[in-house]
Amino acid sequence: MPVISYDLPDRFVAGTVGQPGDRVFYLQARDGARVTSVSLEKFQVGLLAERLEELLDEVLRRSGGSAPIPAVTPEGMGDDSPLDQPVEEEFRVGAMALAWDPEEERVIVEAAENDPTLLDPEEPDPDEEEGSTLRVSLTAAQARAFAERALKLVAAGRPPCPLCGLPLDSSGHVCPRQNGHLKTI
Repeated sequence: MPVISYDLPDRFVAGTVGQPGDRVFYLQARDGARVTSVSLEKFQVGLLAERLEELLDEVLRRSGGSAPIPAVTPEGMGDDSPLDQPVEEEFRVGAMALAWDPEEERVIVEAAENDPTLLDPEEPDPDEEEGSTLRVSLTAAQARAFAERALKLVAAGRPPCPLCGLPLDSSGHVCPRQNGHLKTI
């Protein structure tokens, strides 16, 4: 399985291409001129950001506040710039993992390629190459900055309908609560 590694990259962000309602979400790592972009679902971006925050808070709690982890994103660490262009998808993310490396005092983020053999119960082809993995090592401050941006990105989508909670489109919205499609109890 090929691993694409970034150790303290210049930049690690979540971003999108397209308009709300038709956006493609990406994780993008850049170190110098080397850029890697992997696509994933909106909910994966949100979960990754939430779990990063939880991981950092837990490490800080267990250390009694002595771990070098900022409680919030340090000033000047925010990144609101668009994704580096051109955005060329390396692979689609299927699974993600987080870890804290206590020796290096870093967060490790892994995003693994979608494994089609999980959906196909037949024997996998032994000659077929396994999926790729993006592995990024970040300082706690970089992880806080990533999580802050990712949560803003997820929240910046289409607003929810006040009646049904489904996303509102700019072209209109057929609300199930307005046209009697919900079952009554």
